[in-house]
Amino acid sequence: MRFFVVGDVSVDLIYFLERIPEPGEEVPAQRALMKPGGAGGTLAAHLASLGNKVYLASRVGDDPFRSVALSQLEKVKVDLKYLQTDPEQTTSSILILLIPGGERSMVSAGGASRYLDAAEFKPRMLDSIDAVVFSAYAFVGGPQRQYAINVLDAARKREIPIFADLGTGAVRAAGKELLDILRGVPYLLMNQVELLALTGATSISYGVNVLKTWGLETVVVKVGAMGSIVITPTRQELIEPYPLEEVVDTTGSGDAFTATFAHAIMQGKDPFTAARLGNLAGSLAATAIGGQGRLITEEDLLQAR
Repeated sequence: MRFFVVGDVSVDLIYFLERIPEPGEEVPAQRALMKPGGAGGTLAAHLASLGNKVYLASRVGDDPFRSVALSQLEKVKVDLKYLQTDPEQTTSSILILLIPGGERSMVSAGGASRYLDAAEFKPRMLDSIDAVVFSAYAFVGGPQRQYAINVLDAARKREIPIFADLGTGAVRAAGKELLDILRGVPYLLMNQVELLALTGATSISYGVNVLKTWGLETVVVKVGAMGSIVITPTRQELIEPYPLEEVVDTTGSGDAFTATFAHAIMQGKDPFTAARLGNLAGSLAATAIGGQGRLITEEDLLQAR
């Protein structure tokens, strides 16, 4: 399959801590690493690792971070002909504070990704594309917002399947406006934090009930250790997780889920089977450090069959 991915490419600066410091406090890091990341880059890397032809629309700076941000994408042969280089902005970066158990806090610097130039997108770029995948961060602001909207409009006109993963930062920045933009998208994915923020609910079950009144098509809610919830117009089901003995780093697990879900749908799987494979992918991705540290392969998915 041929996927067109729109989203950020970044460098993850990962610090391993015993605990998150209080304001004004300094704590020593047990270890520090620099890894490729960004939701767009991670989605593209997983899709390519699964054997798809992937085109990535993003923007990086002309700086030392660039080579790190693109390292895995180049390794799995993501097509970067639509990658833009910004002469002024730095490559996007994310500071990740990781504590035992794999939980994390993050600080992001949008950088070049936010300046994706909409003038460089031409609708004919989608002529041979089977599916489009968005990181919803692309709709938040800056010139990239118009680029993403133009791709969305072109995909809709061509009736190309569309997958959109919301992202906690995107939901907090744009709120329900994201749903207005993405209403009618066939596949909308989010996690439980994003669900509660969007719906104003205080529980997952209530949030799901609110979602069902919004007339969305297929919605998937990733609920961490509980697995995922798939909601269609005719059916709702909790898909059990694939538990692991040890979680190393949950960074990028949601992106692994989304990429695998999209891959499975385009392979002809129903949403419930696709979510089961996504649960497996999210668990496997959490066994290595960094969002792209453990890329998913078609062989991995055999574990779920």
